[in-house]
Amino acid sequence: MEMERLRLSGGTELAYATAGETSRPAVLLLHGTPNSARMFRELMPALAQSAYVIAPDLPGHGESDALPAVSFAAIGDAICELLDRLRIGPRFIYLHDWGTPVGLQIAMQAPEQVLGLVVQNANAHRTGWGPGWAATQAYWAQPSAENEAAATAHLTLAGTRDTYISGVPADVAERIPAEHWEEDWRVMNLPGHMDTQRALIADYANYAARFDAIARYLERWQPPALMVWGRHDIYFDLAEVLSWMRALPRMEAHVLDAGHLLLETHAAVAASLMLDFIERTQRKAKARDSE
Repeated sequence: MEMERLRLSGGTELAYATAGETSRPAVLLLHGTPNSARMFRELMPALAQSAYVIAPDLPGHGESDALPAVSFAAIGDAICELLDRLRIGPRFIYLHDWGTPVGLQIAMQAPEQVLGLVVQNANAHRTGWGPGWAATQAYWAQPSAENEAAATAHLTLAGTRDTYISGVPADVAERIPAEHWEEDWRVMNLPGHMDTQRALIADYANYAARFDAIARYLERWQPPALMVWGRHDIYFDLAEVLSWMRALPRMEAHVLDAGHLLLETHAAVAASLMLDFIERTQRKAKARDSE
């Protein structure tokens, strides 16, 4: 993927990739941890058939500089600045993992600009927290050095590998090359990146405190939505699927035989579903506008 660079108003550089014609509907792709825009390497060319695709490396990830003060809100502001500088108006937003707090902040700040949401292993309810979240929740409740060490114990090469293959059936996992998590681990060790990871683990508690506000946003606006969910996710419980479906009763939901990083093995399926969703949503919007 060819990355472009933008110097943000705060002085740090943000890397991002684009694909497709600017005249087409915009799609903002937001990756999670420990990933980068490279996560969308197979998705972007397919979506570019019908959309203008923007995939940033979140600050402190990929080729983007870390921010001096790290929080999901600050990352959201950085991505909003990118959208403003690129003159992006109405947009579809792809929500995944760490990108979910960022994407929902952007959506809630300008709900009338949201063409639709794509929910891919994205947590926005307490039901998403399985037993694996116990150490993190203990750290939020009591941010001692001991609890921080337990909550960040996964920030290793083995933990990075687990993001890709832990809990995933062997025949699916074997389709994912080790070079992918090895590259993520290399990038995580660039200056400021590991500090970003640690800061966001702590700041996720502030995102969780906004779950009620997010619920009100979803109830009020009912944005068109597509879910593409990897059922073998070890981080977000499958109960989260039902919570999203209750919040957005008209959401189209697909649960696939994949893990947390669904695009590693099911990018073609996800692309087909997203293209259909984008085109169908646009047709409905045009039909409403013509009434």
